[in-house]
This record gives sequence, C-alpha cells and structure tokens, in this order.
Amino acid sequence: MSNRLAHATSPYLLQHKDNPVDWFEWGDEAFAEARERDVPVILSVGYSSCHWCHVMAHESFEDEATAAFMNERFVNVKVDREERPDVDRIYMDAVQAMTGRGGWPMTVFLTPDARPIFAGTYYPRVAMAGHPSFMDVMTGVLDAWTTNRDGALDQAAHITTTITQRNPAPAHLPTLGQLDQAVASLSQMFDRTNGGFGSAPKFPQAPTLEFLLRMAALFPDTDAGRSAVAMLTQMLTAMADGGIYDHLFGGFARYSVDARWVIPHFEKMLYDNALLARLYLRAWQVTGIDHFRDVARGVLDYLDSTMVDAAGGLHSAEDADSEGEEGKFAVWRWDELGAVLGDDRDLAAAIYGATTRGNFEGANNLHRLTDIGAVSSATGLTMSEISAAKQHIDDRLRAVRALRVPPGRDDKVVTAWNALALRAFAEAGAVLDEPRYTDRAIMIADFLLTEASPDGHLVRSWRGRPGHPAFADDLAATATGLYTLFATTGDERWFTSAESMVSTLRDEFTDPTGGFFATGSGSDDLIMRPRNTQDSPTPSDNSLALEALQMHIALTGDLEATGEFESTMASLAADALTHPAFGGYALAVWLTHLVGVKEVAVVGTEKDRDVLVRPVWGQFRPDVVLAIGDGSPSSVPLLEN
Repeated sequence: MSNRLAHATSPYLLQHKDNPVDWFEWGDEAFAEARERDVPVILSVGYSSCHWCHVMAHESFEDEATAAFMNERFVNVKVDREERPDVDRIYMDAVQAMTGRGGWPMTVFLTPDARPIFAGTYYPRVAMAGHPSFMDVMTGVLDAWTTNRDGALDQAAHITTTITQRNPAPAHLPTLGQLDQAVASLSQMFDRTNGGFGSAPKFPQAPTLEFLLRMAALFPDTDAGRSAVAMLTQMLTAMADGGIYDHLFGGFARYSVDARWVIPHFEKMLYDNALLARLYLRAWQVTGIDHFRDVARGVLDYLDSTMVDAAGGLHSAEDADSEGEEGKFAVWRWDELGAVLGDDRDLAAAIYGATTRGNFEGANNLHRLTDIGAVSSATGLTMSEISAAKQHIDDRLRAVRALRVPPGRDDKVVTAWNALALRAFAEAGAVLDEPRYTDRAIMIADFLLTEASPDGHLVRSWRGRPGHPAFADDLAATATGLYTLFATTGDERWFTSAESMVSTLRDEFTDPTGGFFATGSGSDDLIMRPRNTQDSPTPSDNSLALEALQMHIALTGDLEATGEFESTMASLAADALTHPAFGGYALAVWLTHLVGVKEVAVVGTEKDRDVLVRPVWGQFRPDVVLAIGDGSPSSVPLLEN
C-alpha cells in the first residue's frame, strides 16, 4: 500500500512511495502531527540519483521493523533537495555545524517546531567501522527526548542560533590585485600532475573554471592570466580525456573518485553538463584547442538526445546505477570487448586504457589518458589511421551499449538548471553558427515561460505539473539565459521576460544587508530565510543575481541597480577572496565589472546585422553585452539610445 508520497511530483519522493515508512512531505501537516503526538521529526533529504540514498532506503526504509519503529516514535518527512534547496541549505548547515562534514542522504532529527536536535548523513542498518546504526541513533535521540527534554531543547536552540546567526565580514569591493591573488591561491591548490584542485575525489568545479577562463581571456599577458590559462587548459584536458567523460555518448559524470580522473561516480547531472558545455565552448575560443569545441558539442548533443522532456525542458539527472549496479551501463569486461570488437580489441584497449584486469570492479571504464602519440608508436599506425579505426570501434561499442538497460533518469525539470542549459545552447548556436542549438535554447525558454510559469509566476520545478515557487537562483539564472537568447536572436520578448525576472528578484528576494535571500518574502514554513553564497557545484543564488544585474544595468542604464550590484558583491567578497574555490563565479563577474562592461548595440537588417555580430561571437568577450535590433521602436533602452 502506498504512503502519502504517491501524490508527489518528485521522482525521488516517488521512489519511496511504497516504503512501509509513513512519510510526509515537508509542510505544516507533518509538524502539526509531531506537535499533537509530542514526538520528534526525522527529516530525510536526498535526491534520485544519489547512490547512498538508495542504499539507506534499501537497508532501513524498506525494512518492516525499522519502519514500524520510525512510525511509532517519530513523524517522518522526506525531502528532495533539488525541489527544496531552501530546506536542504538550512539543515545541511546544521549537519556541518554538528559533524564538520556533509553529504547525502542527510538525516536530521527535529523538534516539532523544526529546530535541529541531532544531525548526520548516511547511517547503516548495522553498526560498522565506528559508525552507529540507524536504530542506535534513533534510540539515542528518543532517550534524550524522553529523559532529558530540556537538554534536547537547549541543543536545538544552540544549533538554531549557530546556523541563523550571520557574522558578515566588513564589506569591501575587491581590487584587481586581490583577484590576481585569488588566482595565485588557486594555483597553490592545483594538482600539477593530474589537473584539478586537491586530491581525490575530484569535482569539475565549473564556477572556479569560469573565473580562470575570464582571467585568461581578459588578461592574457599578465602572470595571473598565464597561470589561469595553464590551469584551465590542463584541467579541461584531463577531464575530457579522463573517465569522467563519456567517450561514447557524451556528457560528464558528477565527479572522479580518484585523483587521475579515471573512475567517475557515474551519475550525470544537468547542471554540470550545462556549465561544462559552455566552458569548453568558450575555452576553445580562448585557447584554440579544437578538442574543447568537440567536447562542447558532445555534451550538448548528449543533452539534446537523452535529456529532453516532451514538454520542452531538460531532465535533471541520470542515475549512477543500472540494474542495481553502479556503472553497469558504461563499463566493459575484457571478454565483452573481444566479443564486440574481435581483432580490434587490442587497438581499442590502447586507445581507451582497457586491460584484462580492468579498472573498475573487474571491468573497464574507458578513458583516453594515454597519449595518442604513444598509441601510434606502439601500433605503427598513423594518426589518421588511428582516428578512422577509433570511429569504427566507437560505432560498434555504441551499438552494443544502446542495447543495455539504461540507468534511471530523474525526469523532473529544474528551472535554474534548465536556464543554465538555455544559455549554453544559445551561445553555442551563435558561436558555432549552428541553428539547431539556437532552436533548442528557444524550446527551453518557451518551456520556462509557459509550463514553468503558471499564472506568470516562475516555479522551481515541473514534472507534469508545476512545483514549489521559484527560488532566487531560478529567477537569476533564467534572467541571464533569456538576456543571452535576446543577444543571439534579437527577439525582444526574451529581454522583456528577463526584465520581469530581475524585477521579481529585486522586489521579493533582496536582503537589506546586501545580496539576496534564497527564498521569497512570502516564505513562512522555515526557521530562517537562507542565503546561498557558495559557488559549488553551481553558481550561488547571489553570484547568478550579480550577473543578471550586470546584464540588466548594461541593457537599461538603470543606475539604481548599480548600488544593489555593488552591495551584493560586497556581501560576497570576503568569503570569495578567502576561499576562491568556492567563490569563483562571483569573482568572475566582478572581474568583468573591473575591466568595464562594453554595451554593443547593432541595428539593421538581419543580413547587415550578421556581418557585425559574427565577430562579437567569434571571440570570448565576457566584458561585452550585446543588443541587436532592426531599427523599429524598441523596448530595450540600449537600442533606443
């Protein structure tokens, strides 16, 4: 018999609809029940493609005895972190405050008024390796709740104070010298052997790469610019050649479990791929490395072929698991390679690093970290012969992989992530002069302004019906994507809609101390209004808002917004400069500001405009904001002026 989650829109919540746990969705009903019964709340937060979320669900939430204990002694709330990033942000802060680390699944025990008593992440069914079992943890919380209620409430009050108190550093606006120093700080963290920052696990860190990309483009002849392009080139090359990239179907996995980028955690997220597609495209323009352009195409084509919803948006993620096994869809046993490729197996092994022993649980995850020159020397084949043979090998491997059971897909459409993809497709259409990418950008934009905007109000997510109202990142990312689509098409409806998003952001999300809250002014079901300021793994709400304001100011000349732009940056500066690996996007936007934004208006017939516009898109100029029109009366102040 299904529980309350049977009526949810989230694929993650629907995965738990047949659990014996009596789950509630986040909301007043759950906390009213907890108050009436005078019991704590178990808050379990995860997402559909999370491997350890699946493990904990199987071990504990599908277990009848565990579920019976949960139902009798607690009220149980399940949250999809992608649908409710506000809930996730608040209680992840609590997890980190109490444990010094974070992750998913997130498990938090709350008072009936939603204050955190105790928090952690994955708990095994049976205690192991120093980790208590889930039952041990539940029993401990219940003991505190029943025998030491005052102590439990004091703990909840202390943690709530910790996560709600803000101690902002003195506000200041970064100088160019400080941005140079941020590049130097990143250089000290950089792995010069394998590319990337730190050691395993390694993440793409797209917002950080955006900062390096802009520094390389805007200051190519400085020490900072040269350092930036060196790090950018090595890291993008390592990821594109490594096993984190799907060499047959395109797209990047979430992260590499090793320092060399060989073995990924196999889930693919829309936000990673949207950000990386644009990064590789623009890095091609900065470096001239054609491989980067080809990877950008591979990622966009993966999204276009695999992740499109019938309604026009893009799905959120592909799971790491297939048929219950992580990576099964992607990896190859040695005998499988022989059966598919015959005599070409040895050449394929040389190209893709395959061995009889494998590199992932006895199978091979393909990578191209072996220099192609070494393959040529070892085989006696020319580069062109290897390229032709590789194409034939790839075609056969693709055909076999296409017959495998694909990984599960989270077919929820998340607004902010779709907006990131909208921008990537729009820029690719203009930069590569490929209308099919522009067409996909228009389809995404139409979806966001229709299905994802019932009654004219943007929502966070959609899956057959609209979800929760939009958060700040949804509005800011959509505005930026629509401004970009206007710049590539000249269709002013995109500009008008972007302006509406910026207006809502400023009216309903502004933090009077500087920057923006994640939630709108009407949010009243939380213990606080969270602020998102870290650019990891996506640009933060505030960094996205910073860029949307920058575009708005350039296109409209709105001087009042300049103050909001500067106060937002001032609220981010101290943390971004201290930890540039988590503030890269804010620093990238501010770098563009320091250089000086150039407003470029191109007016004329479509044919005449193309002659002037093509050179703008032919190079990466993050300091240029473009408006194009046909000379008729315009709603865009830059065109009117």
